[in-house]
Amino acid sequence: MKYAILTDIHANREAFEAVLADVGGRGVDRIVLLGDLVGYGADPEWCTEKAADLVAKGAICVRGNHDNAAAGAPEMMSTYAKRAMDWTKTRVTEAHRRFLAGLPMTVEEDGILFVHASANAPEDWTYVTSDTKATPSFRASKARLIFCGHVHVPLLASCDMGGMVRQQTFRVGFPIPLLRSRRWLAVVGSVGQPRDGVAQASWALLDTAINDLTFRRVPYNTAAAAQKVRAAGLPEELAIRLLKGQ
Repeated sequence: MKYAILTDIHANREAFEAVLADVGGRGVDRIVLLGDLVGYGADPEWCTEKAADLVAKGAICVRGNHDNAAAGAPEMMSTYAKRAMDWTKTRVTEAHRRFLAGLPMTVEEDGILFVHASANAPEDWTYVTSDTKATPSFRASKARLIFCGHVHVPLLASCDMGGMVRQQTFRVGFPIPLLRSRRWLAVVGSVGQPRDGVAQASWALLDTAINDLTFRRVPYNTAAAAQKVRAAGLPEELAIRLLKGQ
């Protein structure tokens, strides 16, 4: 089975559409959205409705902290994130809020756990930024594969039979064999607001038939997305992030 795993779309329609176009040519059986459909970007309505449509067609979608905030829950946020969320709340409808509030915190199937942030305490929105930060997720879950987002920077870690967790290097666009003698955790980089210095949308392709994972990058119209951010009156820094990928 092939899974397309997307996360942190952040109301960036241009990036979301570009990734879905890339997904469409790869024989994917199921799409997975790891949360943060909204926040930062200028198209929260479209991105939420597109996600709801995908879920209606069988996609998996879990809740992120920005989704939680847009649905009305109190969340601690940075200055830029809060300003964007205040604006987002004026755009989403009650139907959007119900959809976002109804998303599960985690989904597990066939030995794969999907979660927005750290698996050990999903509701705390802990960032998984290293092998050390990945260790609690491996201890909390028995899943062989764990996929999360939240960080906006891709990362891959493995846990051997003795419980030793190590961060793994990888090359974008090249399949990574997920050895069955280890368990694996992948932080999937952001679709809508990458922060690793590459101004391209990020997603991951999991093929369980041959047991490999490929991190992919997709160029999109960053200038158009940034201009929408400016036109909405959102902080200039959020537009610059899209152009710089950081």
